[in-house]
Amino acid sequence: MRKSKFKWTGRNTLDMVMIMLGSAIYAFSLDMISIPNHLADGGLSGFTLIIRHFTGINPGISTFVLNIPLLIIGFKFLGKLAMLYTIWGTFCLSFFLSAWSYQTIIEQLPLHHDPFLAAVMAGSLSGLGLGLVFRYNGTTGGSDIVARVMQTARGVEPGNGLLLIDFLALACSLSYLDLYHVAYTMVSCVLLSTVLSKVVAGGTQAKGAFIISPKYKEITKMIDLELDRGFTFINSEGGYSNEEQHLIYLVINTKEIPLLKQIVRNEDPNAFMTIFDATEAIGEGFSYKAKKTSLFSRK
Repeated sequence: MRKSKFKWTGRNTLDMVMIMLGSAIYAFSLDMISIPNHLADGGLSGFTLIIRHFTGINPGISTFVLNIPLLIIGFKFLGKLAMLYTIWGTFCLSFFLSAWSYQTIIEQLPLHHDPFLAAVMAGSLSGLGLGLVFRYNGTTGGSDIVARVMQTARGVEPGNGLLLIDFLALACSLSYLDLYHVAYTMVSCVLLSTVLSKVVAGGTQAKGAFIISPKYKEITKMIDLELDRGFTFINSEGGYSNEEQHLIYLVINTKEIPLLKQIVRNEDPNAFMTIFDATEAIGEGFSYKAKKTSLFSRK
């Protein structure tokens, strides 16, 4: 039996700060650009804008309320640390949605004369904000939790799940917006997805990695503890030294790249590592149900 007790580190603090910053940027995009230019939004935020139009309820309040049942469901499918980050991201988004809407220092940006520019600005800022949240292992709740549940319960690929939710929100937005504004919102959503992928560092659902280091045992031990990913040793021979060595091969999610780099850097700063696109990943941790993990210990 092997246990690893969780210890809060500076990395966790950095994650929380960057999740807060990303949520602030995303909320700014919604309050200052999307709302004054009558643009909808995908996912849960799109539904909160619908609620705002018909009831006048602040999106910050409706975001918090709608996320409560989703967070309860998420506890069954996400690890404790992931849920801690998700709760933090949800709180930050709700707070900044309310804060930006009530502040009087920065004016909104109504660009009715150029809706395309409004869509580009909204998509770029929203993608930057959400990209920062995802890059630092967080979510803002909402559709991300729903997509994760759909993947686990029904085998729906996360990207398809998010796209389905976005289109559902946009279709419902036709109840108060014309097709003209909804079409520009679709442009914004596509740009959001592109910018988000760039910020997170990669546009595919999985990445492959090769690592060469004499400290391969230490590196794979931390990969097992921190990432809970399987790996393979490939016997190889150095082309110059002709020495036998072990090549580490593993496949990870795009969001796990920063943590993998940190693990390798901590164990062996001189290690050689290459990361490449994996066009499809099938197996445990990807297409099959992942092992349950605990915030405080692992066996």
